[in-house]
Amino acid sequence: MLSESALSVVASADISSLPVVNAGTRVGPCVANVGKFICIGLNFADHAAESGMAVPEEPIVFFKATSAITGPYDPVIIPRNSTKTDWEVELGVVIGKEARYVGEAEALDHVVGYCVVNDVSEREFQLERGGQWVKGKSADSFGPIGPWLVTRDEIPDPQNLAMWLEVDGHRYQDGSTRTMIFGVAQLVSHLSQFMSLQPGDIISTGTPPGVGMGQKPPVYLRPGQNIRLGMEGLGEQAQNVIAAA
Repeated sequence: MLSESALSVVASADISSLPVVNAGTRVGPCVANVGKFICIGLNFADHAAESGMAVPEEPIVFFKATSAITGPYDPVIIPRNSTKTDWEVELGVVIGKEARYVGEAEALDHVVGYCVVNDVSEREFQLERGGQWVKGKSADSFGPIGPWLVTRDEIPDPQNLAMWLEVDGHRYQDGSTRTMIFGVAQLVSHLSQFMSLQPGDIISTGTPPGVGMGQKPPVYLRPGQNIRLGMEGLGEQAQNVIAAA
C-alpha cells in the first residue's frame, strides 16, 4: 500500500467522491502493520545538553515496541509504578521501498513520507532500571503516530520543519528539524548499513529541547493532563493522560 504505484491510485482519486469521516470518529495510526519502530536518541545537540549527555558521534539507535503504537488522539496511559512519564515531539520517517546499504544521495528515494510522532518515555524505566532504553519507551500508548502520512512530494525539505509540544496549554518544546545533528538522509543511509529497512518501518528521528526531564526542576506527566503537539505540514496530535488500570 506504500508503493509508488499504490500511491498513484490515491493521487488520482476524486476527493469529492470520498466519504466524510464523522466528527468524533476515532482516527487510528497513519501506518498499519509496522514492522520496525526505530528511534534515534540525542539527535538535537541542545536536547543532549539538557539531558546531561554528550553529543553522539554517530546516531544512537534503539527500538520502541510496535505494540506501543496508537492513534494521534488516543490517550497516553501512564504505566503502573511510573513517576517519570515524559513527552517528545519527533519527526517520523516512513519507509516505502526496501533500503539495504543505500548511500545518502539515494536515501530519500526509499522514504514514502513523514508523520508526527510523540515518543512518550518513562525516564526511570529508561535510565535507572539497568536495561536498554527500550524499557522506558515501549509501554502501551507510548507511540502515537499521525494524524497524517504526508507523502514525500509534499515535504520538499524535511530539514526545515517547525515542531512544538504543549502540556495543558504551556509550550515546552518549540524547535525545528533544522537543528538535527543527523538528517533524514543520513539516518536512512546509516540504518541501512546495519539492517534492511522495509516498507512500513518508521524511524523516529529525535526531539528538540524542552522535555520534562530537562526542566528545572523536572516536570512529568500526570493523569488528567492534556498533550498537544504538531509539526509544520504534518498536522497536530492531542492526547489526554490517564492512569493504567
